[in-house]
Amino acid sequence: MDMDKHLKEIQEYSQAAPKLGNQYTSDTALKTYLSAYMPESVLQYIKPDLIQFGEKVAGEYLEMAHLAEDEKPYLVKHDAYGRRIDEVRTCEGWKFFKPEAAKEGLISIPYESELKQYSRLYQMVKLYLFAPSSGLFSCPLAMTDGAAFTIRELQKITDIKDYSHLGEAYKHLTSRDPSEFWTSGQWMTEKKGGSDVSNGTTTLAEKNPSGDYSLYGYKWFTSATDADMTLTLARGIKDGNPIPGKKGLSLYFSKIRDDQGHLNNLEVIRLKDKLGTRQLPTGEILLKGTIAEKIGKEGEGVRFISNMLNITRMHNSISAVSNMRRIIALARDYSHKRETFGKKIEDHDLHYRTLAWMEMTFRGNLIFLIDMASMLGRIDVGKESTNDKVLFRLLTPVIKLFTAKDAMKLTSEGLECFGGLGYMENSHLPSIFRDSQVLPIWEGTTNILSLDLLRAIIKWPKSLDVLYDHLSSLLSLFDIKNIDQPSLKEAVEKLSARLDSWYKSTINIVRNKQYMEFFARTLAFNISLLYICHKLLMMYHITKGDKEFETLLFWVNRLEKEYEAPKEPRMYECYSAREKMMGLDKPTSDNKEDLTAKI
Repeated sequence: MDMDKHLKEIQEYSQAAPKLGNQYTSDTALKTYLSAYMPESVLQYIKPDLIQFGEKVAGEYLEMAHLAEDEKPYLVKHDAYGRRIDEVRTCEGWKFFKPEAAKEGLISIPYESELKQYSRLYQMVKLYLFAPSSGLFSCPLAMTDGAAFTIRELQKITDIKDYSHLGEAYKHLTSRDPSEFWTSGQWMTEKKGGSDVSNGTTTLAEKNPSGDYSLYGYKWFTSATDADMTLTLARGIKDGNPIPGKKGLSLYFSKIRDDQGHLNNLEVIRLKDKLGTRQLPTGEILLKGTIAEKIGKEGEGVRFISNMLNITRMHNSISAVSNMRRIIALARDYSHKRETFGKKIEDHDLHYRTLAWMEMTFRGNLIFLIDMASMLGRIDVGKESTNDKVLFRLLTPVIKLFTAKDAMKLTSEGLECFGGLGYMENSHLPSIFRDSQVLPIWEGTTNILSLDLLRAIIKWPKSLDVLYDHLSSLLSLFDIKNIDQPSLKEAVEKLSARLDSWYKSTINIVRNKQYMEFFARTLAFNISLLYICHKLLMMYHITKGDKEFETLLFWVNRLEKEYEAPKEPRMYECYSAREKMMGLDKPTSDNKEDLTAKI
């Protein structure tokens, strides 16, 4: 046997790499769901743009995203002569995306409102196609959108002319001209932490004789170090002392650089060394008298920044769902090419089942996203229903936490579809997983968002009634008595029974302040599962499609498996351990009855 020939054949052999097709035309679920949420005339109007954009994100954009991943940003603190410059240097891949974002209208579309209530959905579909091929430029775009939304909302309650630079900033943020387009930061997190802004914000705002302010503080996590402007929270000063608590916080607008291009009295201390999102220049910034303009009334900073958070949390959900879609697209293409045990891996039943699980999981998350984007679009232009604002406030933390958690599960499973190649950094596959890990953390961890859900319920006590009525209206699309299909009838019956039991137990939980926080996370996941199932039921009613039916059954089955009925807290192991540490008696009963009966 010719061993040289044998070795040559082995060395020359290579696996066929997965390849992306047009990310719009190949996304069957996206096209199906959009047809239910948009009039045909609107869909046909935007279709050519989505097709050309779907081609871009699979081609040139993807190449630039890989370049941004391979050539990470770095900080140059001094020039050759010892002068402090704090210059964040990024590669051509990163720089490529800012003008592209402007030209493609990734921020401007909902503010132009050409398509009225459908403008926001149009924008978010483009962002969904863009995010996995953006080299994480989707992150500064999230904050830019949040800043534009915040300024626009401010215009509704005050005269924008009262602010010297805000009108100019809004024009830049929403411009399609690459030479005029700005990105924005969102500087909230400080050394004491991110979510507890009322107590953790130590940045102080000192008023200047000119009427503007100088900011002094340390922003510990700034994810748009190279942005043009930022919105940030700072604490006011009264009688020489910081104003404590939430009432001391106001929102401030600041340019990152002055008219000469110099940093605005700030220092970039370091860039973060992160698990993922390494393409993104995230830094620690020292504010040393940064000139800023106060936005809104004194002490209303948290109120105004919440507008920004609602938008960035939607962007977070977009990234989560789009990462699911991307790993599925790559895994599916690879399954057509890779051979094991004498056949393509797509022909192995177990692998096929894994891909099906991924697809069904993704589809449920996708309809949640499209439904919320559609709702936001109606709110944007004042076309919302009576309950849209309540539902949007209630569900924003819920969709963010749920899609992020599912993205982690699905992208991890997706890497397994490639075997060892999924673990190799130069395949650019691990970055999908690593970059997904930020999604359950940024803009509120799962627990923090669950508590935010509770705050929404406490503020609007009738919000659960609104949600229950909304989901009940979707159930009413089907008359159970007249359903001939046994599996559909069973699914509708299960949904009806689960919705009623959820409502009764949840109402009792929120009336009991002792147990509310304990069950906050359970409540958030239960709502997510119920909402997705009912929206899929609606989708099947519209399309009567086989895929929509199978997806519905998959999610109803998941609801039955994962739904957690509230139980006496003492029945939970962690709660019992806590009691034991506190010297309290152990529970004497094995009774795991529904908590509803106890309250």
